[in-house]
Amino acid sequence: MSDTNQSRAASLAHLRGETLAKGEPVALPLTMASMFHLPGDPAGFSQYGRFNNPTWDAVEKMLGHLEGATALGFPSGMAATSAVFFALLKSGDRILLPSDGYYTTRMLAERFLKPLGIGTDTRPTSSFLEGSFAGYRLVFVETPANPSLDICDMAAVAAAAHAEGAIVVADNTTMTPYGQRPLDLGADIVVAADTKAPNGHSDALFGHVASRDDKIVAAVADWRKLAGGIPGPFEAWLVHRGLETLELRFDRMCGSAEILARRLAGHKVVRSVRFPGLETDPSHNLARAQMERFGFLIGLTLGTEAKAEAFIDGCALIQPATSFGGVHTSAERRARWGDAVAPGFVRLSVGCEPVEELWKAIEASLDGLG
Repeated sequence: MSDTNQSRAASLAHLRGETLAKGEPVALPLTMASMFHLPGDPAGFSQYGRFNNPTWDAVEKMLGHLEGATALGFPSGMAATSAVFFALLKSGDRILLPSDGYYTTRMLAERFLKPLGIGTDTRPTSSFLEGSFAGYRLVFVETPANPSLDICDMAAVAAAAHAEGAIVVADNTTMTPYGQRPLDLGADIVVAADTKAPNGHSDALFGHVASRDDKIVAAVADWRKLAGGIPGPFEAWLVHRGLETLELRFDRMCGSAEILARRLAGHKVVRSVRFPGLETDPSHNLARAQMERFGFLIGLTLGTEAKAEAFIDGCALIQPATSFGGVHTSAERRARWGDAVAPGFVRLSVGCEPVEELWKAIEASLDGLG
């Protein structure tokens, strides 16, 4: 981890302490309120629950601290992405999306942006630079792509897109600010699902938008207030608590993933492994250049759909589930959602279990496949 991220991690849990008065609680109180005491001039005070909430303010301060930018909270990662689209796009605009990224983003564009006159093109992440960016109002990158784990050169994409007048949005859900810093690489906006590793306990939906452009922040904030796409205070409180241990969990998860990926690549029943930290991975050199860690997601391909399902179900330390980033290791066969991957492709999200015990369970399940 870079010195800057080390500094951010060290000071994160002390942000609240910087403004505490004597006798106030160290832990963040949960503010469950839709109304606030508001006599006279309301300017500068909490006014109404759709406008702001002290619990949001605290979690947005933490997220902004990690991103090095202004952050706005949302009730999910897709709510954050939607806010960017609806706040910044208009009829006649065109956007570019990754063809191999999170499928819901493409569905949103097809079903809801297209009828509004907003055109969409897609391009594979690994060849994102092999085409022009002319004519696009917004270029959306997701690197590593979910679930393929392909990578694109974010700085080069940002430079090329900016030369054509496009806004660059990066979905950084898989990496968090500790693993990759899109704003430092030239992106204008970061979106992320904090449902995943930032919360880390699989018990809250949350997302955020971060940007260093005041006009973008103002537009997204206005859209949130007027459209009502706001996070709940209890979810914000859970994410705030999760963020305090994110660096510790992320370090454990990434370190374990590096060990497991190498062992999986050498197992006789595993046909292929995708993990940016492997020297044999096609994205490895680029990952070394633009990522601070290689992440905690591993893509492994087994021979058949049946073998993939048997592997997941037969491992005592794997939770079969969609989503990722929790303290427990989880996995799913992504082709069941229609992703363009082999039927036996498994997305493995490495959790916080002791790595040697986790490997024993994974190896036993693989060995059982014959």
